[in-house]
Amino acid sequence: MQIKTFPLGPLETNCHLAWHNGLAVAVDPGGDPARVITFLQQNNLKLTHILNTHLHFDHIYGNQALHEATGAPILACSKDAYMLDSELGSGGMWGFPKVTPFAFESIEEGASSFMGLPCTVLHTPGHTPGSLSFHFPDAGAVFVGDLLFYRSIGRTDFPGGSMDDLKDSVIRKIFPLPGETVVYSGHGPVTSVQDEKLNNPYLTEFVR
Repeated sequence: MQIKTFPLGPLETNCHLAWHNGLAVAVDPGGDPARVITFLQQNNLKLTHILNTHLHFDHIYGNQALHEATGAPILACSKDAYMLDSELGSGGMWGFPKVTPFAFESIEEGASSFMGLPCTVLHTPGHTPGSLSFHFPDAGAVFVGDLLFYRSIGRTDFPGGSMDDLKDSVIRKIFPLPGETVVYSGHGPVTSVQDEKLNNPYLTEFVR
């Protein structure tokens, strides 16, 4: 599996494009997806799914445009659906633009498959009640949205956030993954499970 990251939208949200054998998925298209669409076309890739780690506005700005361009269904957790009725999901807060409405299919925790590769969908609440992480064991990669960042964690002060839930999600769902697993976050650089176990100041108390 190959991965290319496109920072998109007003908050430079990482849209991670992963592909394997000509099939691709996009994780969190947070802005105009024109560069993603061009890359797909130039590399003869078929986008099969749009995966949302959560439904905050800055992660979903490009959902509808990317869906219209590719026909790929949008998948997200139903526990975050309520946010689409507020500025936190539909946009408009802090002067940011509104999100183009879209329809999504619900996906929950469990075994799945994308691009012909096994994927474990992990329910990792804390940043939002319906936050999901997508672990591709064969590729040694996990897409975590705003759950975990390089040497940091996602904020929990928005409605529906919980610091206790977030730490529990990381400790029980992410840290048990192989240490070399690359962590692809919603903002900022990549990191690894082992690096965060040893060096994340918000979480090291749980693993030492």
